[in-house]
Amino acid sequence: MAKRHRRKKGKVGRVILGIIGALLLVLVIFVAVNASRNVKAMNRSIDAVLEELNKTYTVTQISPGDYEQMKMYGIMKFKVEQYAIEGLGNLSVMRVNMGVMQMATIVITPKEKNMPLLSADYMYILSNRKSYLEFYDVVQEKDAVYMQLIAKLSDVIDKYSHLEDFEASEAWYEHLLSVDAYKAGKPKNDADVEQMLRESVRVYLNHAKALPELTDEQKTEKKNITLAYTDGLIEKGGISTDVFKKELGPEVTKDFFDQVFFGTLR
Repeated sequence: MAKRHRRKKGKVGRVILGIIGALLLVLVIFVAVNASRNVKAMNRSIDAVLEELNKTYTVTQISPGDYEQMKMYGIMKFKVEQYAIEGLGNLSVMRVNMGVMQMATIVITPKEKNMPLLSADYMYILSNRKSYLEFYDVVQEKDAVYMQLIAKLSDVIDKYSHLEDFEASEAWYEHLLSVDAYKAGKPKNDADVEQMLRESVRVYLNHAKALPELTDEQKTEKKNITLAYTDGLIEKGGISTDVFKKELGPEVTKDFFDQVFFGTLR
């Protein structure tokens, strides 16, 4: 009887382990499928920006040096790309794939035209998404031509009012934002979110192309205004900036911002 009882217990144990193993396999497959889908959506948004840029400008990829691969908290491995946009400024792209979460950031820092700074962030957690599209007024003068651009960008955002909005955290730099869109969604919304970015970038670049190049004095002033914003992120804080400061320290973070992420001093 005792042996039969032990054999029965052993069989039950193997069944339970089998069930647990099957559930873990299902979970792994679920995460892998979502990760693959999210990476594709993330890359499509990045490709959309590069495609629009290449229609209008000469874009040259440059080396971000030691910042090409950045590791945070031991598990977050950022891949960083940098591009020079001839006649406009700097483009940086940063992406990370952690399996259950994917993130991407796209920043266009205009240095040669009276244009706002463009920042787009995308976060994917399984089937949930959040996107941040922001235009920062790092300019000396918001003249009538500049305000025409802001109005056109606002019109683009308004076309996508059917997408779910979410409220972004309060930040010290809110006064610099003229146009912003914070959207939450599911995979079914990916095409609309990508198209909103593409249309915004197209309007942005077409406007920039029609503007005269800034004088050397104006470029210096624009650089100083941009540095006031990017240095302020380090001094006063920002959601992603705080992560970099904690891992890299303020001095290395500033060098990364100046040379690559915003490319203001490159």
